[in-house]
Amino acid sequence: MDTGELVVAVMGPTGSGKTTFVNVASGSNFLVGQGLGSTTEHACMTGTFQLDGHPVRLVDTPGFDDTTRTDLDILRTIADYLTSAYKEGKTLAGVIYIHRISDVRMSGVSRKNFKMFRKICGERTLKNVVVMTNMWGSVNASIAEARERELATEELCFKPVLDAGAKMLRHYGTRDSAHEVLRHIVSNHAGSVVLDLQRELVIEHKSLEQTSAADACKDEAAKEAERRHQEELERSKREMEGMSSVRVAYA
Repeated sequence: MDTGELVVAVMGPTGSGKTTFVNVASGSNFLVGQGLGSTTEHACMTGTFQLDGHPVRLVDTPGFDDTTRTDLDILRTIADYLTSAYKEGKTLAGVIYIHRISDVRMSGVSRKNFKMFRKICGERTLKNVVVMTNMWGSVNASIAEARERELATEELCFKPVLDAGAKMLRHYGTRDSAHEVLRHIVSNHAGSVVLDLQRELVIEHKSLEQTSAADACKDEAAKEAERRHQEELERSKREMEGMSSVRVAYA
């Protein structure tokens, strides 16, 4: 069922401005979070709006750093939407990944979100991906531009996906700016995009737990468990050293 609509998914960490961008670009009124927790619990699709004569819809997705749900739960939410949409013929024209230029560095949370993003999309779809930096108004221009250069040229940041065909663009918070970002996807649109997660689930009939994205979730969970274990060992060591010092003082 091809309706002619161009559907663009918007992804990124919690608090990166996904919902705000979706609202600005589409004229929607999705709830925007004001605190540290995520307010986007499900993938939400906007109504249709026009961009240069093309009918467009955006999909707002939850980030992989929710305060109440595991990464696998969030992946399942995204997978359920992508699977249903694919079966209904609502294939994607492209994907936007949002990163705050106001961040001093690409944090562990940001790296984890981007790793999950790459596993969901796959390498074959990167020419239809836009890495969008936002919140330019909250940072001195020269500092923001230096951060942008670092993000584009560092192997541990966005360089690998940019080299593979993704595009890095800026969003200045206005509707015109948002539409300029979307124009890149619309003008580059040459057919529907099948993400790796969709291909694995729908075409290869894998369970969610068998997908590459789920494997990445398990790896991240194992790393987090090891980090907490090491923190607990360090805490216990400090407590034991403190108790030893007290015993020596009273000896």
